[in-house]
Amino acid sequence: MSAMLELRRAHKSFTMHLQGGLRLPVVAGVSFSVEPGQCVVLAGPSGAGKSSILKMIFGNYRCDGGQVLLRDGGDMIDVATAPPRRILGLRKTVMGYVSQFLRAIPRVPALDVVADPLMSEPAARHEVRARAAALLRRLAVPERLWQVPPVTFSGGEQQRVNIARGFLPERPLLLLDEPTASLDGANRATVVELIAEKKRQGAAIVTIVHDEEVRAAIADVVVDVTRFSPAA
Repeated sequence: MSAMLELRRAHKSFTMHLQGGLRLPVVAGVSFSVEPGQCVVLAGPSGAGKSSILKMIFGNYRCDGGQVLLRDGGDMIDVATAPPRRILGLRKTVMGYVSQFLRAIPRVPALDVVADPLMSEPAARHEVRARAAALLRRLAVPERLWQVPPVTFSGGEQQRVNIARGFLPERPLLLLDEPTASLDGANRATVVELIAEKKRQGAAIVTIVHDEEVRAAIADVVVDVTRFSPAA
Protein backbone atom coordinates (compact mmCIF):
# COMPACT_ATOMS: atom_id res chain seq x y z
CA MET A 1 0.00 0.00 0.00
CA SER A 2 1.27 3.47 -0.86
CA ALA A 3 1.83 5.85 2.04
CA MET A 4 -0.52 8.81 2.39
CA LEU A 5 2.22 10.79 4.11
CA GLU A 6 5.98 10.35 4.36
CA LEU A 7 8.50 12.55 6.15
CA ARG A 8 12.12 12.12 5.09
CA ARG A 9 14.77 13.62 7.37
CA ALA A 10 12.79 16.83 7.87
CA HIS A 11 14.25 19.37 10.25
CA LYS A 12 13.20 22.71 11.67
CA SER A 13 14.80 25.53 13.64
CA PHE A 14 13.71 29.04 14.56
CA THR A 15 15.75 32.21 14.13
CA MET A 16 15.48 34.59 17.09
CA HIS A 17 15.83 37.94 15.35
CA LEU A 18 15.60 39.88 18.61
CA GLN A 19 18.46 37.77 19.99
CA GLY A 20 21.04 38.65 17.36
CA GLY A 21 19.87 35.99 14.88
CA LEU A 22 20.29 33.11 17.33
CA ARG A 23 19.13 29.83 15.76
CA LEU A 24 17.09 27.53 17.98
CA PRO A 25 16.95 23.93 16.66
CA VAL A 26 13.61 22.19 17.24
CA VAL A 27 13.70 18.80 15.47
CA ALA A 28 16.13 17.11 13.08
CA GLY A 29 15.96 14.01 10.91
CA VAL A 30 12.20 13.50 11.30
CA SER A 31 11.35 10.37 9.33
CA PHE A 32 8.16 8.29 9.41
CA SER A 33 5.26 7.38 7.14
CA VAL A 34 1.50 6.96 7.54
CA GLU A 35 -0.61 4.57 5.51
CA PRO A 36 -4.32 5.03 4.71
CA GLY A 37 -6.40 3.74 7.62
CA GLN A 38 -3.49 4.06 10.06
CA CYS A 39 -3.15 6.25 13.15
CA VAL A 40 0.33 7.42 14.11
CA VAL A 41 0.68 8.99 17.57
CA LEU A 42 3.56 11.39 18.23
CA ALA A 43 4.87 10.87 21.77
CA GLY A 44 7.36 12.69 23.93
CA PRO A 45 7.57 15.34 26.66
CA SER A 46 6.34 18.91 26.26
CA GLY A 47 8.76 20.91 24.15
CA ALA A 48 10.02 17.89 22.21
CA GLY A 49 8.65 19.28 18.93
CA LYS A 50 5.43 17.30 18.45
CA SER A 51 3.24 20.27 17.55
CA SER A 52 6.01 21.65 15.34
CA ILE A 53 5.97 18.42 13.33
CA LEU A 54 2.19 18.70 12.82
CA LYS A 55 2.62 22.31 11.68
CA MET A 56 5.38 21.25 9.27
CA ILE A 57 3.00 18.73 7.73
CA PHE A 58 0.16 21.29 7.51
CA GLY A 59 2.50 23.89 6.04
CA ASN A 60 2.27 26.44 8.84
CA TYR A 61 6.00 25.94 9.45
CA ARG A 62 8.42 25.65 6.57
CA CYS A 63 11.07 22.96 6.96
CA ASP A 64 14.71 23.99 6.86
CA GLY A 65 15.48 20.78 5.01
CA GLY A 66 14.22 17.31 4.21
CA GLN A 67 10.87 16.38 2.67
CA VAL A 68 7.22 16.21 3.75
CA LEU A 69 5.58 14.16 1.01
CA LEU A 70 1.79 14.16 0.86
CA ARG A 71 -0.27 12.09 -1.57
CA ASP A 72 -2.75 14.03 -3.68
CA GLY A 73 -4.39 11.56 -6.00
CA GLY A 74 -1.58 10.02 -8.03
CA ASP A 75 0.97 12.67 -7.10
CA MET A 76 3.27 13.06 -4.11
CA ILE A 77 3.54 16.74 -3.20
CA ASP A 78 6.45 18.00 -1.09
CA VAL A 79 4.83 20.37 1.39
CA ALA A 80 8.31 21.55 2.40
CA THR A 81 8.82 23.22 -0.98
CA ALA A 82 5.31 23.62 -2.41
CA PRO A 83 4.14 27.18 -3.15
CA PRO A 84 1.57 28.69 -0.74
CA ARG A 85 -1.27 28.40 -3.26
CA ARG A 86 -0.64 24.65 -3.59
CA ILE A 87 -0.62 24.22 0.18
CA LEU A 88 -3.93 26.09 0.48
CA GLY A 89 -5.37 23.75 -2.13
CA LEU A 90 -4.21 20.70 -0.17
CA ARG A 91 -5.94 22.06 2.93
CA LYS A 92 -9.22 22.27 1.05
CA THR A 93 -9.14 18.75 -0.36
CA VAL A 94 -6.53 16.56 1.36
CA MET A 95 -5.66 17.72 4.90
CA GLY A 96 -7.85 18.28 7.94
CA TYR A 97 -6.45 19.83 11.11
CA VAL A 98 -7.72 20.07 14.68
CA SER A 99 -5.55 22.46 16.69
CA GLN A 100 -5.50 22.78 20.48
CA PHE A 101 -7.51 25.99 20.33
CA LEU A 102 -10.61 26.99 18.38
CA ARG A 103 -10.09 29.95 16.08
CA ALA A 104 -13.47 31.22 14.92
CA ILE A 105 -14.87 34.47 13.59
CA PRO A 106 -16.67 36.36 16.37
CA ARG A 107 -20.49 36.38 16.30
CA VAL A 108 -20.70 33.31 14.03
CA PRO A 109 -22.95 30.60 15.57
CA ALA A 110 -21.36 27.30 16.57
CA LEU A 111 -23.34 25.31 13.97
CA ASP A 112 -22.05 27.56 11.18
CA VAL A 113 -18.48 27.34 12.53
CA VAL A 114 -18.65 23.55 12.23
CA ALA A 115 -20.33 23.57 8.80
CA ASP A 116 -18.09 26.25 7.30
CA PRO A 117 -15.36 23.98 5.79
CA LEU A 118 -17.95 22.40 3.46
CA MET A 119 -20.17 25.39 2.71
CA SER A 120 -18.35 26.09 -0.56
CA GLU A 121 -18.71 22.50 -1.82
CA PRO A 122 -21.53 21.27 -4.10
CA ALA A 123 -23.45 19.47 -1.33
CA ALA A 124 -26.69 21.15 -0.31
CA ARG A 125 -26.30 23.57 2.59
CA HIS A 126 -29.05 21.86 4.58
CA GLU A 127 -27.24 18.51 4.20
CA VAL A 128 -23.96 20.01 5.47
CA ARG A 129 -25.71 21.67 8.40
CA ALA A 130 -27.47 18.39 9.25
CA ARG A 131 -24.12 16.57 9.35
CA ALA A 132 -22.66 19.36 11.48
CA ALA A 133 -25.60 19.10 13.87
CA ALA A 134 -25.16 15.34 14.13
CA LEU A 135 -21.50 15.77 15.15
CA LEU A 136 -22.34 18.43 17.72
CA ARG A 137 -24.99 16.11 19.13
CA ARG A 138 -22.53 13.20 19.35
CA LEU A 139 -20.05 15.45 21.15
CA ALA A 140 -22.71 16.50 23.67
CA VAL A 141 -22.84 20.18 22.71
CA PRO A 142 -26.34 21.23 23.85
CA GLU A 143 -28.66 22.25 21.02
CA ARG A 144 -29.43 25.51 22.81
CA LEU A 145 -25.81 26.53 22.12
CA TRP A 146 -25.77 25.79 18.38
CA GLN A 147 -26.88 29.32 17.48
CA VAL A 148 -24.52 30.92 19.99
CA PRO A 149 -20.97 32.06 19.03
CA PRO A 150 -18.48 29.59 20.58
CA VAL A 151 -16.30 32.45 21.85
CA THR A 152 -18.67 32.45 24.83
CA PHE A 153 -18.23 28.71 25.51
CA SER A 154 -16.11 26.95 28.11
CA GLY A 155 -12.77 25.49 27.04
CA GLY A 156 -14.20 21.97 26.78
CA GLU A 157 -17.20 23.14 24.75
CA GLN A 158 -14.96 25.08 22.38
CA GLN A 159 -12.77 22.03 21.88
CA ARG A 160 -15.80 19.89 21.02
CA VAL A 161 -16.86 22.45 18.41
CA ASN A 162 -13.27 22.41 17.13
CA ILE A 163 -13.31 18.61 16.85
CA ALA A 164 -16.66 18.60 15.05
CA ARG A 165 -15.36 21.19 12.57
CA GLY A 166 -12.21 19.12 11.90
CA PHE A 167 -14.00 15.78 11.55
CA LEU A 168 -16.84 17.01 9.31
CA PRO A 169 -14.92 17.03 5.98
CA GLU A 170 -13.87 13.67 4.57
CA ARG A 171 -10.17 14.37 4.15
CA PRO A 172 -7.68 11.53 3.47
CA LEU A 173 -5.25 12.98 6.06
CA LEU A 174 -6.27 14.22 9.50
CA LEU A 175 -3.91 16.02 11.90
CA LEU A 176 -4.98 16.19 15.56
CA ASP A 177 -3.13 18.25 18.17
CA GLU A 178 -4.20 16.96 21.61
CA PRO A 179 -7.87 16.58 20.62
CA THR A 180 -8.92 15.09 23.98
CA ALA A 181 -6.95 17.37 26.32
CA SER A 182 -9.94 19.42 27.56
CA LEU A 183 -12.55 16.67 27.47
CA ASP A 184 -14.30 14.55 30.08
CA GLY A 185 -14.32 10.76 29.95
CA ALA A 186 -17.52 10.43 27.91
CA ASN A 187 -16.37 12.86 25.25
CA ARG A 188 -12.89 11.28 25.14
CA ALA A 189 -14.63 8.00 24.34
CA THR A 190 -16.62 9.71 21.57
CA VAL A 191 -13.43 11.06 20.01
CA VAL A 192 -11.90 7.57 20.13
CA GLU A 193 -14.99 6.33 18.24
CA LEU A 194 -14.72 9.11 15.68
CA ILE A 195 -11.05 8.30 15.07
CA ALA A 196 -11.90 4.62 14.63
CA GLU A 197 -14.56 5.55 12.08
CA LYS A 198 -12.13 7.73 10.14
CA LYS A 199 -9.61 4.87 10.08
CA ARG A 200 -12.25 2.47 8.73
CA GLN A 201 -13.01 5.03 6.00
CA GLY A 202 -9.33 4.94 5.03
CA ALA A 203 -8.11 8.21 6.50
CA ALA A 204 -4.49 8.50 7.60
CA ILE A 205 -4.20 10.17 11.00
CA VAL A 206 -1.30 11.83 12.81
CA THR A 207 -2.06 12.91 16.36
CA ILE A 208 -0.61 14.04 19.65
CA VAL A 209 -2.21 12.37 22.68
CA HIS A 210 -0.86 12.44 26.21
CA ASP A 211 -3.64 10.33 27.72
CA GLU A 212 -2.20 6.79 27.82
CA GLU A 213 -5.63 5.13 27.72
CA VAL A 214 -6.65 7.07 24.61
CA ARG A 215 -3.26 6.42 23.01
CA ALA A 216 -3.61 2.68 23.57
CA ALA A 217 -7.08 2.75 22.02
CA ILE A 218 -6.19 4.59 18.79
CA ALA A 219 -2.48 4.10 18.01
CA ASP A 220 -1.29 1.76 15.30
CA VAL A 221 2.21 3.23 15.55
CA VAL A 222 3.79 5.38 18.27
CA VAL A 223 6.65 7.64 17.14
CA ASP A 224 8.94 8.82 19.94
CA VAL A 225 9.78 12.38 18.95
CA THR A 226 12.73 12.56 21.36
CA ARG A 227 14.79 10.58 18.83
CA PHE A 228 14.51 13.60 16.52
CA SER A 229 16.01 15.96 19.08
CA PRO A 230 18.84 18.01 17.50
CA ALA A 231 20.98 17.06 20.50
CA ALA A 232 20.32 13.34 20.12
